[in-house]
Amino acid sequence: MKIKVKNLGTLEQAEFILGDLTIICGCNNTGKTYATYALFGFLFTWSKLFLIKIDDKKIEELLSDGVIRLDLQEYVNQVDHIVTQGCIAYTQELPKIFAASTERFRESKFQVELDSQNIVLSKRFKSEIGSGEVSFFSITKSEESTELVVTLLVEKEKVKIPVKIIERIITDALKEIIFDPLFPRPFIASSERTGAAIFRKDLNFDRNRLIEEISQAGQNIDRIELLLKDYGDYALPIKTNVDFIRQLESIVKKSSFIADKYPDVLADFADIIGGEYAVTRNDELYYQPKGRRIKLSMDESSSAVRSLLDIGFYLRHEAQLGDLLIIDEPELNLHPENQRRVARLFARLVNLGIKVFMTTHSDYIIKELNTLIMLNHEKPHLKRIAKQEGYRQEELISTENIKVYIAEVADIKLEGKKRKTKCQTLTAADIDPEFGIEARSFDTTIETMNRIQEAIVWGQD
Repeated sequence: MKIKVKNLGTLEQAEFILGDLTIICGCNNTGKTYATYALFGFLFTWSKLFLIKIDDKKIEELLSDGVIRLDLQEYVNQVDHIVTQGCIAYTQELPKIFAASTERFRESKFQVELDSQNIVLSKRFKSEIGSGEVSFFSITKSEESTELVVTLLVEKEKVKIPVKIIERIITDALKEIIFDPLFPRPFIASSERTGAAIFRKDLNFDRNRLIEEISQAGQNIDRIELLLKDYGDYALPIKTNVDFIRQLESIVKKSSFIADKYPDVLADFADIIGGEYAVTRNDELYYQPKGRRIKLSMDESSSAVRSLLDIGFYLRHEAQLGDLLIIDEPELNLHPENQRRVARLFARLVNLGIKVFMTTHSDYIIKELNTLIMLNHEKPHLKRIAKQEGYRQEELISTENIKVYIAEVADIKLEGKKRKTKCQTLTAADIDPEFGIEARSFDTTIETMNRIQEAIVWGQD
């Protein structure tokens, strides 16, 4: 999946391909967060924005004959058009995604390109729609078939569902079959996560705003207006992140595939934070350091413990195969050693089937990923080094799984122009199987520091 953006924040024109591990590096205020938030917003909302039209005659046939068969290939042939129109609709939603003025995104463009020629329809699907104990419809598809079968399970005279609702139910099934395998389910850990961990019970945006409105309005309250009003105070990724933290009491009742099948991953994470998180029945969140009989609240815990809170609960309770874990600056508040360990954790997740997307300023994370790339070869001395240094095969990663981009000013040919122009963009970094990622965003700073220090030590006359 390729994402193209134009006039998005500081990014004048840029594109990037979503890999199993995708990294955006670069200086501050170069567009990394804009690209990240735009990607998350699209993956979070695409299903609401994609429009699939069902022929009215098919609905009439369903209500008269009790069954219809839809050729899925007919809808696959429309994928490019559906995605294009969906992206146009999403671009218009960018002000809401970023909780910013419409004017800021007036010239923006967000576009997704898919390999629509290689869409696989092997997914099995089965769903029944009804009310209470009564089922009205069944929608099924076998693994081998390219047909979607919709069956009316009650007499048509008893069906009171509006035609528009019936069409919506069928299109939702089509979206799940065709697009779900193409668009990963996103989970985001925004850079505001440390504060959210401390103030999670206070960060009920809707309640706080409602209280504020009521206190200001006094007796002159239009209740309907209050309920329908869209405040848009916070960007969607931040809202989603805060909502996750606020719902931990219900989230802990679930178990992820990682907790069920790969408990060693959770053990590695516990080693990184030096303990474990827990939520009581009274919705009290605390951290228990390993080997100590104390329980610390979040404001008593270290900033590193707070920074990794949502990732920890995601891994234990929410993670699903095929997810996209998005982390804005995973190095926040982490010691260099833990930055290295987080890089190894992410590589392990990629190998387990979770995609990872991150922005980073951390040279330690990039260098550790380079080590994992360089060790991933069938050479005796590399296997010896991996064993000596405690690296496991399941942590090593291939360059084929990684996409790295540098947010920087570069010469590119703008859309509709013949000559190249210097502008803020994303430049694909070189990744070599033998030497790893060329992250010149960091290299320039490190080389400058080394030059200055060499001059200090050796520059005396």
